[in-house]
Amino acid sequence: MSIVSKNKVFTYIFLIILGIIMVYPLIWLFVSSFKTNQDIFGSSSLLAKTYVFDSYLKGWRGNGIYGFDIFFGNSFKLVIPTVIFTMISSVFVGYGFARFKMPFGTILFSLMMATLMLPDATILIPRYILFNKLGWLDTYLPFIVPAIFACNAFFIYLMIQFFRGLPRDLDESAKIDGCNSFGILIRILIPLCKPALFSIGIFQFIWTWNDFFNSIIYISSVKNFTVSLGLRMTLDAASAVSWNQVLAMSVLSALPCILIFFFAQKYFVEGIATTGLKG
Repeated sequence: MSIVSKNKVFTYIFLIILGIIMVYPLIWLFVSSFKTNQDIFGSSSLLAKTYVFDSYLKGWRGNGIYGFDIFFGNSFKLVIPTVIFTMISSVFVGYGFARFKMPFGTILFSLMMATLMLPDATILIPRYILFNKLGWLDTYLPFIVPAIFACNAFFIYLMIQFFRGLPRDLDESAKIDGCNSFGILIRILIPLCKPALFSIGIFQFIWTWNDFFNSIIYISSVKNFTVSLGLRMTLDAASAVSWNQVLAMSVLSALPCILIFFFAQKYFVEGIATTGLKG
């Protein structure tokens, strides 16, 4: 066996071992969803002495009044509009900064970038007071409306860098053919921005789906709870927690994020790899 082949073998072995280590928590989470409380806390072994196969069914029913079908539905009602509006608004704002010269454009761009360094804790109370006066508490508007107005500077910056990487010759050619600025964006640039758009969609979906802190601040009614709040509620609903049911619902709550990443990982990796490269 040549030295090159040996190096490949060792590389594959190392990557397999590293992959198993990284995936092990998910494997433990799935296997433990079929264990009893005694097996979960009484042994560090991955396998159990006794398995329970109704944890998913009982966990899905929730507390009897509100089940996880409602919590999952609420999460999708919150996440899908937020993701769609974030993608649309980030495209328009990023296109404006990348392709147009505007008065005080540099200052506006600097202010936008400065918001990335602003801790969320500093604007938490003013934002809560604002949403309270608008009557948006206990609704999903505190999540959806800011997405409409492109309030996430990270996604705007990602689109700006991607647009800057596209040759301006494309714009000039389209103008010669009689296409206006909006037509250039819709017909020429957006089809080329699929990697960046998928990256924004994946990031925003995962962040919003897993968001617990903002959800518990703005949502108070159990009927409007998202999955993350529903999982927390199951810990407070009874004095004796059935951890296999909690872990079962944790598996289901992680499933949408895992699926959306695997189905869109091609565009996600391409978007991260090409963002910021100049054409």
